[in-house]
Amino acid sequence: MNTLHLSRTSLLVATLLTLPMAYAATMTDADYKAGKTRISADYKQDKAACSSQTSNAKDVCVEEAKAKEKVARAELEYGHSGKAADGNKVLVAKAESAYAVAKERCDDKAGNAKDVCVKEAKAVETKALADAKMGKEIGEAKKDAATDKRDADYKVAVEKCDALAGDAKSGCVAAAKTKFGQN
Repeated sequence: MNTLHLSRTSLLVATLLTLPMAYAATMTDADYKAGKTRISADYKQDKAACSSQTSNAKDVCVEEAKAKEKVARAELEYGHSGKAADGNKVLVAKAESAYAVAKERCDDKAGNAKDVCVKEAKAVETKALADAKMGKEIGEAKKDAATDKRDADYKVAVEKCDALAGDAKSGCVAAAKTKFGQN
């Protein structure tokens, strides 16, 4: 049973982490506001649907509604801004939300089975957060590498300009500065 639960949780996290985020920065302000309104309405509807349930099933239902809202808000923000940091926040929101739901599901169990369930949920969250962090670090490393490459190309271009003299040299250096974004 624990393997089945771990498999389900892992599958849920993997699914959430691989959803497409390619629509970034294509949203107008009006779409953004409408999205916020829709998310709030969906959350209220989802939470209201939980009222017919009892005990832990109700708690799980409410936690799922909260998780859905949190992820939707993060995706909306990323869709509006298109910033890599907001893309990373989507991954973090998905990981944290999946953990919260999985942890709430563990409340149906008792004793060691519950402890194992919580540890498994935490392990899945930790892995997902590590993947999100790694994606953030890779993005920063790519940005740093691009800057280093551009600076190196600029230095080569300026060095080639040293073979020239007078206005030709000044024009060459100015062109290199413009081409490589140097001040």
